[in-house]
Amino acid sequence: MRLQERYNAIIDYFEREMPVAESELHFENPYQLLVAVILSAQCTDKRVNMTTPALFEAYPTPEALAEASAEDIYTYIRSISYPNNKAKNLAAMARMLVAEFGGEVPSDIETMMRLPGVGRKTANVVGAVIWNKEVMPVDTHVFRVAARIGLVRNAKTPRATELQLEKHIPSPLLPKAHHWLILHGRYVCTARRPKCDECGITAWCTDFARRQKSNGHKKTEKNL
Repeated sequence: MRLQERYNAIIDYFEREMPVAESELHFENPYQLLVAVILSAQCTDKRVNMTTPALFEAYPTPEALAEASAEDIYTYIRSISYPNNKAKNLAAMARMLVAEFGGEVPSDIETMMRLPGVGRKTANVVGAVIWNKEVMPVDTHVFRVAARIGLVRNAKTPRATELQLEKHIPSPLLPKAHHWLILHGRYVCTARRPKCDECGITAWCTDFARRQKSNGHKKTEKNL
């Protein structure tokens, strides 16, 4: 199967089976989403959603967060992974957001990446979710799933994965495709034990084909 044929088949499947694919983070505006995505690095959305209500009640605006110290913020996010670094980044991010952008999250991806704690993945997520930017955020789920099912080849970094996915997925579908891969990786194509018996794309998955071939060889050897 040619690579683009694999993309087309998998895209067709997700468009049919998952027509609505959205972020599972809870937020009400760009500021809240930016904070939530910063907190979500190496942490589950479920844990973030348990943490942000009290944080947003205490600091409902960028201006309020900019007045807080990292120590103040830490008390609200200490159950999150890497709370010390994230507290420092949130405090610094809010101060820059207020000082340079009037408290408004910039819609430009490169500009957003100037904010402390905001890398390409975070900026792409906010851009895709809020402004429907035609970008492909690559988190751990996307990085793993894209390689496992055969959408990317020899991609050693998230950026390399991002570029390959953007090359083959129609641009208007990129924001939704990001969620397709995340949700598929979160609930079906899990890291340790992928649920292949529940998966609808095994016919096009290179990892599934390899394992089926390997199991066939083992059965043959056992019968000899």
